[in-house]
Amino acid sequence: MLTGEIRNQVDQIWNAFWSGGVSNPLSVIEQITYLLFIKRLDDLHTLEENKAANLGIPMERRIFPEGNDDQGRPYSDLRWSRFKNFEAREMMDVVAERVFPFLRELGEEGSSYGEHMKDARLGFSNAALLAKTVDMLDKIPMDDRDTKGDLYEYMLGKIASAGTNGQFRTPRHIIRLMVEMTQPMPDDVICDPALGTAGFLVAAGEYLRDNHPQIFRDEKLRYHFHNGMFHGFDFDPTMLRIGSMNMTLHGVDNPDVSYRDSLAEEHGKDAGKYSLILANPPFAGSLDYDATAKDLQQIVKTKKTELLFLALFLRLLKTGGRAAVVVPDGILFGSSKAHQELRTLLVEKHKLEGVLKLPSGVFKPYAGVSTAVLFFTKTSVGGTDQVWFYDLQADGLSLDDKRADLVPPEKQGPVPRETLAESEHAKNNLPDVLIRWRKREDEERENPRTAQSFTVTKEEIAATGTYDLSLNRYKEVEHEEVTHEKPIDIIKELRTLEQEIGDGLSNLEALLR
Repeated sequence: MLTGEIRNQVDQIWNAFWSGGVSNPLSVIEQITYLLFIKRLDDLHTLEENKAANLGIPMERRIFPEGNDDQGRPYSDLRWSRFKNFEAREMMDVVAERVFPFLRELGEEGSSYGEHMKDARLGFSNAALLAKTVDMLDKIPMDDRDTKGDLYEYMLGKIASAGTNGQFRTPRHIIRLMVEMTQPMPDDVICDPALGTAGFLVAAGEYLRDNHPQIFRDEKLRYHFHNGMFHGFDFDPTMLRIGSMNMTLHGVDNPDVSYRDSLAEEHGKDAGKYSLILANPPFAGSLDYDATAKDLQQIVKTKKTELLFLALFLRLLKTGGRAAVVVPDGILFGSSKAHQELRTLLVEKHKLEGVLKLPSGVFKPYAGVSTAVLFFTKTSVGGTDQVWFYDLQADGLSLDDKRADLVPPEKQGPVPRETLAESEHAKNNLPDVLIRWRKREDEERENPRTAQSFTVTKEEIAATGTYDLSLNRYKEVEHEEVTHEKPIDIIKELRTLEQEIGDGLSNLEALLR
């Protein structure tokens, strides 16, 4: 947890960027990401120096060169631990004219550190702002993984609150719910083909740390966690930098975060590679047929991005692989041929396990679109028996543009630190979702259709003719019967009402005369 003091420092830096002319929240995050990356390079170099000194051997991996450059300036000035002590103007000269070109060289050389830094540029010319930012970041205890991760998450939260770029950020409590429901395992290979800020991959990593600590006591599992478990793709270089740094600060050494237009490129080398996909892909878009990967068009012939992403997930998953994916409501009941074909495919050829209906305010203030989360397993031979539906009505926050807390922070999320009182369920349904999900093959099958969650057989879904997956198609509303012991009372009430109306009309006529 971040202290109030650190939050205040971050807020001060954020305000300083805005007053210094950097008004795009994504640009602020990008510039801070560059500085955090520079600091990390110095930390890694220092670790190598200490290791070499302790063992009495030469350094195995040198990041900063020895000696001076061709103008006689020491390479050591490029290191955070050195330039942080410079006067503001001198610091600006070193960082802008020497450190950033060095970052770009790392990227051109194909270094694992510099992969996303090929076009790195310092985006402002205010020396005092740079000095203030460096000083603030230097004071934060970066040796603590939780603090580093929380710091970055706090800054990323400002993207959402700013509105314009909020589409890059799925609410973290919804992400955590999806991760808890899919229960990542130590041998999983996890992918998010619409990476954004890497929130899904970060949450999966944190879940594994909390629930499978044995990973870090087993050399093979530890190597897999740091080098082979996490994969994310995006076609926005800025988001790749931010996502990569988010993973790094949450303690994943070498995630596969790479540039890719997921819908345009063929997926032969990745087909059947992943055992878990977690994603909130962009939707409501449309692509030309000739700009879309042919292997996706073979699954479903469409131009709509939401349908193409679902086809992509089926292509990337290995047999037995599972997925939790945010989709627009139109996926559930759209009447086009492509919509119906995809729903038929999920129900008949694979195992559709659940449909979690989200309230329309979940993505406010920047979008009020109605969405759901689909949970399915790729089998290619069917397996759908009964599909579990849940009508999520409250996620712990108000569903207006303010998204204010309805319950205290310790009672937020799918696994709150404190148990909710029965009356608080109406304010936060997430813990209940998790409890019911784990009973979907047992007690949940007995629920009436008037309940908040229930199951529907594959046969009933198929009988709709369109494989409709909208919750309202199957949900029943409970009607209370109004009974009167004496029917004569109703007649008396009607006559009284008739008399009152008549008197009122008479009075009105008198006034008009």
